[in-house]
Amino acid sequence: MVQETIFQHWIFTQFILPFALMTAIVYGILEKTKLLGEDKHQLNAIVAFIIGLIFTGAIFPKLVVENLILFLTVALVVLFIILILWGFITTKADKDKGFELEKWMKYTLWAVAGVAVLAALVWATGLGDNVVNLLFNQSWSNTFWTNLLFIIVIIVALIIILRNKD
Repeated sequence: MVQETIFQHWIFTQFILPFALMTAIVYGILEKTKLLGEDKHQLNAIVAFIIGLIFTGAIFPKLVVENLILFLTVALVVLFIILILWGFITTKADKDKGFELEKWMKYTLWAVAGVAVLAALVWATGLGDNVVNLLFNQSWSNTFWTNLLFIIVIIVALIIILRNKD
């Protein structure tokens, strides 16, 4: 039998966390906007408490907020990874002490990092099989990929030829 912690219990996830989140958000907004007046901390707390209780009793708004919070957490993790990659790629090194990336290396790393983040998102969401089926197991996919590869080869050849003319 799987052990359930207090943080996984339905009372905590369905009532306590949404109540605490909504109460904190409403209290913060009331304090910042001073909607109910200056130095009305108790009144702001009571209003936030009541709105949190009403919010917890309403099912649909709570589901919307839960889905938005889940999206926010995933988006924050993806943004954190992108910022780490950004710092790695765009760092300025002292030429005497270290290695500085050339411009073409930075663009290549950006492309690789972008593809890696997209691939990680597809893998983490479990959409890998759907994407593979959509892109490679269709009646049109063989012709599409052959033509795309042919176009890429032509573009690369043109770039090489035009670059050598200068």
